[in-house]
Amino acid sequence: MQLTPVIAIHLSAALGSLVTGPVALWARRQGAARPRLHRAFGYAWVTLMLITAVSALFIRDFQLPNIAGYTPIHLLIPLTLGGLFMAFRYLLRKNITGHRMAMQQLYLGACVGAGLFTLLPSRYLGQLVWGQWLGWL
Repeated sequence: MQLTPVIAIHLSAALGSLVTGPVALWARRQGAARPRLHRAFGYAWVTLMLITAVSALFIRDFQLPNIAGYTPIHLLIPLTLGGLFMAFRYLLRKNITGHRMAMQQLYLGACVGAGLFTLLPSRYLGQLVWGQWLGWL
């Protein structure tokens, strides 16, 4: 597997969202509200997640079980887009608790959960970490 421009964009946006997400979540926790920081990192995180989801549409894998190159991990695309939609819908309805829960679940599922799948030895990042960096494969 090689690093194509689409994979580079996807990987960069995903790693960026993995880093910016906790700052956005931390900046708005109760007792330490930092609305400017929360909003800035929140919009950055949402933008990075949109780039990650859209770029994933153009990444195909015909080696794993798939349908037209789309593997089961591609199911995270509609879940991510739907989660972002619901989070902003909650926000527009001034349901801050719903917004917070949606964003926390989205971060854990789409960033942390999907991130663990990318460390499988058959994936590009997994080959890079386990094979080239650590020399275990």
